[in-house]
Amino acid sequence: MRQLNRLNQFQRLWQQSLGAPQQTCVAEMARHCICSERHLRTLLSQWQHAGWLCWRGESGRGKQGRLQFLRSPEQLRQQLLQQQLDDGDAADALQLLDLPPERLINLLRPLMGGQWQHDTPVLRIPYYRPLESTQPHQTTGRAEQHLVRQLYSGLTRFEQDEPVGDLAHHWQHDETACNWLFWLRPQLVWHNDEPIQAGQLVARFSQLLQEPHVRALLAEVVSVDAPHPLALRFTLRRQDFWLPHRLAHLLCLLPHPVDPSLGSGPWKRSYFSAELVRIESHARWHLRRPLLQAVEYWITPQLFDPSLGSSCRHPVQLQIGDVADLKTLQPVSSSISLGFCYLLCRPRPGFSPAQARRLFQLIQQSGIISRLPLDKGLITPSRELLPGWPVPSIEAEPLPLPATLTLHYQLPVELHQMAQALRQLLKQHGCTLNLIFHPVKSWHNIAELDAADLVMGDRLIGDAPVFTLASWLQIDPLWHPFAATAQGDAAEAQRLTIQQIADSETRSRALHQLYHQLMTAGILLPLFNYRYQISAPPGVEGIHLNSLGWFDFSRAWIPPPIDPPCSCSAAE
Repeated sequence: MRQLNRLNQFQRLWQQSLGAPQQTCVAEMARHCICSERHLRTLLSQWQHAGWLCWRGESGRGKQGRLQFLRSPEQLRQQLLQQQLDDGDAADALQLLDLPPERLINLLRPLMGGQWQHDTPVLRIPYYRPLESTQPHQTTGRAEQHLVRQLYSGLTRFEQDEPVGDLAHHWQHDETACNWLFWLRPQLVWHNDEPIQAGQLVARFSQLLQEPHVRALLAEVVSVDAPHPLALRFTLRRQDFWLPHRLAHLLCLLPHPVDPSLGSGPWKRSYFSAELVRIESHARWHLRRPLLQAVEYWITPQLFDPSLGSSCRHPVQLQIGDVADLKTLQPVSSSISLGFCYLLCRPRPGFSPAQARRLFQLIQQSGIISRLPLDKGLITPSRELLPGWPVPSIEAEPLPLPATLTLHYQLPVELHQMAQALRQLLKQHGCTLNLIFHPVKSWHNIAELDAADLVMGDRLIGDAPVFTLASWLQIDPLWHPFAATAQGDAAEAQRLTIQQIADSETRSRALHQLYHQLMTAGILLPLFNYRYQISAPPGVEGIHLNSLGWFDFSRAWIPPPIDPPCSCSAAE
């Protein structure tokens, strides 16, 4: 890019004196700028005309003149970056960002938050790490899970924790509840404006069912076909009244069967790299169109320990705009996460169920969670598994613990502190705790997990928390060793019985009972929840926390840069 090349040459010249006035000559400046003297004179003329510097040369070869800088390279880079962003050239603007992290953040800071470019609203979010894959069946991070739900649609989606129509507007089943029809909305289109055909969705489901995670989630599905251009039929081997919930699951979002980067959600992917992710509104979305034109994630590198993996911090306090300007950033929404960090015990020879219950009792009575050396307000000890599902006080005999136990644990980073506190607690009771950390956000493909006595991790819960806990037992490899036990067989039989209950309230009560048994038996102990918070600058409206600790991009909006004539109210 020509402008960037000139800016880089200007910066090389500026660095010789760090912007201080100097006496120099054309030959010396040409050497610094790595160009000919003739070209250097052209550059001086252009830079002087643009107001970048002032050059008073003396006539005669080799004569020195006075060079005075009027602008710094940082100011010029900021100006060029703003110009390119205003022109919608976010990808080209990335070429300006080859800077140390502290300079990069200063450069980007004024450009974050809500902006108008060419009469269209754009929201720019600074984010602390690169985003990972946007393929639904490969997504693990909370930010990625939120993003893919903006990009892709499923047959159903969650609204107020219940499945509602998305690509399908209605569904029904026969008297056996083993044959389900989902009726598609007419005139559906992919992000490339290609019409969505029922046959494409059947092909996509055929592909998805080859994925082990999806196969586990849709274990009862025997076949998927299209008996009509606007209908999909699911044939089940046994009743499963969770099916509409399953089809709204992240794993059942539907990318294009040929080009997986294409979806049919409210937002379409425009640019994706380790430095910048840009999504733009899908003008032909089948539901309510977004109020913004684009959302951009600008990745602002931070100093962190790379051994902790890509999610070295747990950014439950999302900040939109200038993260350093606390006077303008105001908390606009906060909540306690439904998801929780947990401890799972795996009783085996040498580690009895009674000892597992004793371990849980010690944790509850010790108060170690409240004393973890974490930022104030970041976590809160778990009192309920879900609202109305209290964590029981564990009753146990004062048995001695095993001499040695092994704990495998994963991200988030707060579990480092929890693991150390647990090690100290067990040491006081004659038990040595060996710690094995996995820098991951899911337990898939972690073979050595089967040898763990204790497992600690983060159970993310988004929409439909009751269904999420039901599917957790079914699809997370964390539970595989437990499933091979007599206790696990009984729990699996209960789970299958629960999915065949037609009434949702009765299903919920039955699942609550199953999890109560797992907690009182010394299998599962919720440890703590996070406090989600979003802060935004003035001028960004419609920010409301969702269950993933993010906000619905389709509800956010930016008031136009005019003085409102009067106070406004929502339209009826």
